Amino acid sequence: MNISPWTSGIKLVHLDLKGAPPKIEYLQKLIPLLARLGADGLLVEYEDMFPYEGDLKILRANSHPPYSRQEVQIIQDAARASGLEVIPLVQTFGHLEFVLKHKQFSELQEVGYCLGTLNPHRERSLQLVLEMVRQVLDLHPHAKYLHIGADEVYLLGQGEESRQWLNIPSHDIHHLFLSHVKNVVKHIQATWPYLRLIMWDDMLREMSHDTLKDSGLVGHVQLMLWDYSPFLDVENTVRLMEMYSRAGLSEIWAASSFKGSTNVNTCVTCTQRHVDNHLQWLKVATAQPIGAEIQGIAITGWQRYDHLSVLCELLPVGLLSLASCLQTLRHGGFSKEAQASVTEVLGVSSMEVFWVWRFLHSPSVGGPLIPGQRLAELVVELTAILQSEELRFAHTNMYVKGWFSPFHRQKRLVNLVIVQQIQHQAMILLSSVEVKVQALWQEMTQLFPEATAHEWVQQHVSGVLEPLRSLVQDANAIIQEMLPRPSWTHG
Repeated sequence: MNISPWTSGIKLVHLDLKGAPPKIEYLQKLIPLLARLGADGLLVEYEDMFPYEGDLKILRANSHPPYSRQEVQIIQDAARASGLEVIPLVQTFGHLEFVLKHKQFSELQEVGYCLGTLNPHRERSLQLVLEMVRQVLDLHPHAKYLHIGADEVYLLGQGEESRQWLNIPSHDIHHLFLSHVKNVVKHIQATWPYLRLIMWDDMLREMSHDTLKDSGLVGHVQLMLWDYSPFLDVENTVRLMEMYSRAGLSEIWAASSFKGSTNVNTCVTCTQRHVDNHLQWLKVATAQPIGAEIQGIAITGWQRYDHLSVLCELLPVGLLSLASCLQTLRHGGFSKEAQASVTEVLGVSSMEVFWVWRFLHSPSVGGPLIPGQRLAELVVELTAILQSEELRFAHTNMYVKGWFSPFHRQKRLVNLVIVQQIQHQAMILLSSVEVKVQALWQEMTQLFPEATAHEWVQQHVSGVLEPLRSLVQDANAIIQEMLPRPSWTHG
């Protein structure tokens, strides 16, 4: 086994709760499994699932209940019982859509047409993020770290107050970003001096050595470099680490991905893609960036790209990928030993489940070893059906195209026998899919809020089935019109 900072450092699993938040009972089953798979901690991004109070109560999710204060404690208790550290993540600059979408806070938007970025010039902006941090830390009294986000601060500098600020000589966009982050860091450390602060690195990548050195962040934050690509540029990543280290920002984390970074609406996780991402990060570690004090790695699992985007892969669907990524880090590669560890811990029959979910069952309890296994199976099966050529019946069937086109339907110029055949075939297809959807719904609502099931079905199923449903509806109407009506005689 190759020893690297990724095998020996802290391995965090990211729980992104801003979409498809798992029910607390599911998390209680999942967290011990994460520990058995090799995780050392959790990076928890609550967003609107945190039970904010007072003026911030409006930030709570309204499509489903947020976690209660007791449930936030249950998550930490489960983690502590499994030997996992919990690091909360609170966004403090960008990705604040869940806050700034509310009328009470809309005046704090950098620009009105971008909900995510905070106006750094308003005193109320600082007060807002500090109050969010305070409430989260009050419910995490044992936290040793806090992640303050600060990634992808889109359109910073476009607001009127920022434009005026940037017109001052020696002011630039980098110093505008740093001024807010420094302010946040200073106030947090004044109240919680023991906390180690982590932030995303992407807004610093184009800064000069002198700007980084004089940023006011040296000795106060640890940078987390994120790259989720299976083609991660090793040379450039090493260069970035060394650039930060030369500037004094030598305490560095990596951030990889086990799901939620392929496409915005990906439904089924490609394990190999994410394993390849981790193999690239292992190459970065092997290169031994000069001066970098690598703390560990966060294996991210995004549930949405941002608060306003659609759902990415559900957590149970990504567990095989997560297990494979953790074991890749542990073994220094995706070796036969790493694969054997995955099959042993998860109870899967072989690594053929890279492509198809097929599981063994635990002989001791007669049930699946993987929490959410049946849901993962159903998602994979249903996705294959929805992407099949068969489901394109309304667009590709010869009889539909030739004898039941939109023109035929509008003019009622149809062959009744053919319409009846089309109706029969379409109803069989619809029925077979709807049975699977109902099974998925029942399984999903055991693990997630009903709102998640509704969103998932609307996102992945409704649009695919709409042409079939429309076809059946039109066929039913035309058959009803054209069938001879019974004649009644009086005796």
